[in-house]
Amino acid sequence: MRIPVPRPRSLAGQLFAMQAVLIAVVVAGYALFTYVSDRSQAEDAAGRQATAVARSVADAPSVHAAIHTADPTAQLQPYALRVMRDTDVDFVTIMDPQGIRWTHPDQDEIGRRFRGNTARALKHETFTETYTGTLGASVRAVTPIEDDDKRVIGLVSAGIKVEAISARVQDQVTALLGVAAGALALGAIGTYVINAHLRRHTHGMNAAELSRMHDYHQAALHAVREGLLMLDGQYRVALINDGGQELLGVSGEVVGRSVAELGLPAPLTGALLASEPRVDEVHLTARRVLVVNTSPVSGGEHRGTVVTLRDVTELQSLMGELDSERGFTQALRSQAHEAANRLHTVVSLIELGRAEEAVEFATAELELAQALTDQVVAAVSEPVLAALLLGKTAQANERGVELVVSEESDLDDAVLPETLPARDLVTILGNLIDNAVDAAQGSGRARVTVTAYTEATDLVLRVSDTGAGVDPAHAELVFQRGFSTKPAGPGGRGLGLALVRQAVTRHEGVLSVAEADGGGAEFVARLPLRTGAGSEGADSGDGVSEGAVSGSTVSGSTVSGGGA
Repeated sequence: MRIPVPRPRSLAGQLFAMQAVLIAVVVAGYALFTYVSDRSQAEDAAGRQATAVARSVADAPSVHAAIHTADPTAQLQPYALRVMRDTDVDFVTIMDPQGIRWTHPDQDEIGRRFRGNTARALKHETFTETYTGTLGASVRAVTPIEDDDKRVIGLVSAGIKVEAISARVQDQVTALLGVAAGALALGAIGTYVINAHLRRHTHGMNAAELSRMHDYHQAALHAVREGLLMLDGQYRVALINDGGQELLGVSGEVVGRSVAELGLPAPLTGALLASEPRVDEVHLTARRVLVVNTSPVSGGEHRGTVVTLRDVTELQSLMGELDSERGFTQALRSQAHEAANRLHTVVSLIELGRAEEAVEFATAELELAQALTDQVVAAVSEPVLAALLLGKTAQANERGVELVVSEESDLDDAVLPETLPARDLVTILGNLIDNAVDAAQGSGRARVTVTAYTEATDLVLRVSDTGAGVDPAHAELVFQRGFSTKPAGPGGRGLGLALVRQAVTRHEGVLSVAEADGGGAEFVARLPLRTGAGSEGADSGDGVSEGAVSGSTVSGSTVSGGGA
């Protein structure tokens, strides 16, 4: 028995569905516009109501009298609750000029700082705004409480929650949706009649071949692990695969947006907007190191650009670790040579019958090496940083630079959370030290000072040098990939400090640069030690959540090198 296979939907059927959806979108857009319009009017009315309530409370003599008592909350809290009940507002908050609440619908919030905006009210101005607070989004009014001498002795904020405003327009929207549903049904019937005529002319033909081609296209696009990005003639995103979104760190609906609106670093945005092709350019995002290739699509005019992206973050990290290992190997080879010289000296002294001098010489060398190790471990007992500092000290000595761990350093073992991996610490401190050694080398008293300590909930890494410092004009450029004041080597320059900034930003830290006390440059990396660093820390309260500050804070003169 042959089982009938359903035929794919015909082209006419697809056109009918498309037109039905188009009508639905138009109707829904009109419904949304009406809803937004009614909501805006309701919010304006709510703002006027909140303003009236706030001004009435601010002018109340009982409020003025309560403010001058020893415990204003005792009288103002019951009064505020009565005003809320009688005026149908969701909250009435009375506070001192510093924003410390005397009243709040939630008893736990009394005594805490008001997280909204009060600057205009402190200037004797009454204003309204929509703000997300501890009770959610609300339309609120803020007004000053003034004494007879026109001094601001307190502030009043009254507001109505947005969800309450939404409920007021819900009935109107329900009626509108009923009318929209009827219009949609009539439009669908008319569209069906028109498409029935089209189906007769197309003999019910379907778009199976086109559908299969589309399926193959989508499968190939999303199977490619490298990033693929296609831009149209106006540099808007025409197509992007999953790998491209992941590598660029963009989410949501990207197609149709301009490259300049994606929030990418300026050098990477410039490469994507360039009219000429780019081949194997290295660019940094907040979390990745990418190799970018671009190829314009032209046929007498610029029609678009094809962009491919490759992730070389791990490769770059491994190359950095390899460079460090090579440096350590060279330092060990040199130290082995020096140790051999010292051993020959000891043997020669013994052969000359000067055993006491041999013992003194050997003891002094051992004490010197042990003193260096004890100094580093005593100041920084965290094993990864201690090992890095010991290795970098040997490397710096080989280049004629004294590397010193300052007396301010105090870092205990196991103080670092799991969210701050050893690899990132090596990237940050290792590149800063290498940059400082490069800068200090050749100066009168070549010296690099490293300080590592914890301050409150932050890990602070400070590296200063005795180099020439940096032109203030370069202060904002030193952390950008490709900038360097040193000649380019075989592997290129200007990547070290960019990698440091990337690692610091990834952990929501702050990287700053200033002029060192003794001249030269001083780089400071401040990394939060809290658990979960690197994740979003948005607060659902009524204040502004402080996110991580990325980038650089610059004061004074700066750089001694532009990157290792």
